[in-house]
Amino acid sequence: MSNIKQDLSLYRVAVKKIKNAILQSRYRTAESANTDLLALYYSVGKYISYNTRTNKWGTGAIETISTQLQGEISGLRGFSPSNMKNMRIFFEQWTSELEPNRQTVTADLNMDCDLALIRQLSSAELDDVKVSAFRRVAFSHHIEILRKCKSRDERWYYIIRCADEFWSYRTLICHLKADDYTAYGNLPNNFSLTIHNEETAKIAIRSFRDEYLLDYINIKEPDNYDERDVEIAIVAEIKKFIMSAGDGFCFIGNQYRLIVDEEEFFIDMLFFERNLQCLVAFELKKDKFHPSDLGQLSFYLSALDKYVRKPNENKTIGILLCESKKRSIVELAVQDYNKPLGVATYQLGTDIPKQYITLIPVIDGVQQILLKNENTKE
Repeated sequence: MSNIKQDLSLYRVAVKKIKNAILQSRYRTAESANTDLLALYYSVGKYISYNTRTNKWGTGAIETISTQLQGEISGLRGFSPSNMKNMRIFFEQWTSELEPNRQTVTADLNMDCDLALIRQLSSAELDDVKVSAFRRVAFSHHIEILRKCKSRDERWYYIIRCADEFWSYRTLICHLKADDYTAYGNLPNNFSLTIHNEETAKIAIRSFRDEYLLDYINIKEPDNYDERDVEIAIVAEIKKFIMSAGDGFCFIGNQYRLIVDEEEFFIDMLFFERNLQCLVAFELKKDKFHPSDLGQLSFYLSALDKYVRKPNENKTIGILLCESKKRSIVELAVQDYNKPLGVATYQLGTDIPKQYITLIPVIDGVQQILLKNENTKE
């Protein structure tokens, strides 16, 4: 019997090792394929750039070439006129970064040369992290980053996060729209004073936004609402909130019930943050920040740490979300608390402009007619 158990144990080890080898092989294959594709698009972009910028090709050349390519290669994808123009953007935007010593753009279409360039990224300014991230990020992501980000540092910020966190294209759009680059790391907080592990404190500072853009939620009465309305709207779109907040957030619940000495208390929203290994309590306030708001949140953190937090978890973090704040007031207010606290603002999206509100009944009527027609077809 003991021999069978020993054999099973050895088999489990073997399975684990072989599984890891298979996954690593698949990962390298996918990265290599993506690198080849980036090199192809870079090379074609260079070729298009030379011939269009020097007027070698006439008006409508890209459209004509795209059409003929579709006819030459059955099922060809990725070579629409718009994407071929994206290849030109890809080359022109990155040529100074990847090829700093290039003096002129030549007419050659040298896939091998450009493949080697993409693989090595020979600029001395680029470290291994950037090189690896660049090669792993999909072309569609690269183009969106190039379109939305003007500075080199901002582009690398999103490229590295895309690669490290396996962002989908839709997730990237959300983070670009929310302006992560400027929003993260600016949250006024007391983390460095209350989180004793220095590395954990640094992660905490990078994990929360200074402002949360809530343009995806719908407030029925934008001129007359309270924090409960915002909470309900966020919960209704909790996936989008988590996408904008960060991939490590796991939603536990809203109006989370705590009982302390037979009295009930309710936390607006409670999350667990995997990177920090701790609970995170969000409290919503409709008005501007008041120092007194932190007292209630600090009490919630104490209760969560005593009654909810598990022994292996770090201390609970509290984030106060309010309409507006003055940074100097927040910084003074949080420094005297012994619980990790931060204060962020939220911004609601612009609802339907007032001049279009009268059209809502008409729009609803058209939708009903279209729906009726669809049902008839079925």
